[in-house]
Amino acid sequence: MKNFRDYLIESDKTYSYRIKILGDISEDFMRGLKEKLVQFDPVKISAPKKTPILKSHTDFPGMENERVTIIDVEFRYPAIHPQITSMAQMLGLDPNRLVMHTIGYDDSLGEELEAIQDQNQNLLTDTEFPADNEEQKKLSKDYAADPYDHEVLQNSYRSRFEVAGGKTEPAETTNSLPMGKDSPIGGRNKLPSVESNAR
Repeated sequence: MKNFRDYLIESDKTYSYRIKILGDISEDFMRGLKEKLVQFDPVKISAPKKTPILKSHTDFPGMENERVTIIDVEFRYPAIHPQITSMAQMLGLDPNRLVMHTIGYDDSLGEELEAIQDQNQNLLTDTEFPADNEEQKKLSKDYAADPYDHEVLQNSYRSRFEVAGGKTEPAETTNSLPMGKDSPIGGRNKLPSVESNAR
């Protein structure tokens, strides 16, 4: 049977996070952030690490040619992203320049990106394709020739078909009616003269 001390040791859970800030941070900002993080009872706050300047970052889409400052922290109490963002904002940082993930999640993202890059490398090394068969050679002549001399463009596939029952006479529309010479208003209707309006 476990004693009370063993239960206390097992319940001493910590929460690890990775804080990423776009751009460089000053020593004053780092000092102020450490003071504010005391409320989470920190076990460890790492020194800031900086990435090289990269064209784009997955955590900051739309931001280009910037470096990222990374701080790994471990707390005895859980924290959430809006809390950390609010603290950084009180220290004068734009909240859009900070993200926070659990370290496990952030590491898994890195591993996934590396796996994707490994899969996409050397895709063009094995470019040996089987030789064309007779049908492919025949079809390639159709595409290799002058594009304006293509059989489809020349309409060589078109056929004229006779419909059973003979050719249908065109329908009669208003365009086929004889045009009249009289005014649609009529011959008796005339505009009043200018003199009659003056009266």
